[in-house]
Amino acid sequence: MAITAEAIVELFEKDVRARKRLAELLVSEPDIRLAIINAVLRDVATKSDIERIRGEFDKIRSEYATKEDIKILGSEIEKIRGEYATKEDVKILRDEIEKIRADLVDVRERLSKLEGIVSQLVERMNDFDKRIDALDKRIDSLDKRLDYVAKISWTLTAGVIATLIVNIVILVITHWILR
Repeated sequence: MAITAEAIVELFEKDVRARKRLAELLVSEPDIRLAIINAVLRDVATKSDIERIRGEFDKIRSEYATKEDIKILGSEIEKIRGEYATKEDVKILRDEIEKIRADLVDVRERLSKLEGIVSQLVERMNDFDKRIDALDKRIDSLDKRLDYVAKISWTLTAGVIATLIVNIVILVITHWILR
């Protein structure tokens, strides 16, 4: 199995001690050390680089705010500060928030009590519904009894009327025969 360069790099990434040993080995070789120093020196700034950067920095500095500009900005900031809340305003707001929180606790307590009362009312209404259902059953039972009594009354009334009719007919026939 061949070891690739990528596999070697991954092994060095995982093993810090091996990396340090490799660096020590590379630095101990004069030719390699010289190559590393030359590569580093290419990235190091020279005096001319620093002077060029200083010139660019001075140019940029001249484009930015002067002390006078900063004073003007400071006074404008003070004006703006006057328009915003002060420590006193913040204290007042905090006090009001605390009062609101206390009121909220009171409202929650009242709401809790109200929920208890509503719960009791619901229980009472359920009991009331049960009583109404029981009364409905009693009324239905009474309706059935009254229907039965009405049927009996009609039957008795019909019997009495039939008896009266028979008696009248007998009287009429007797009266007609006796005549």
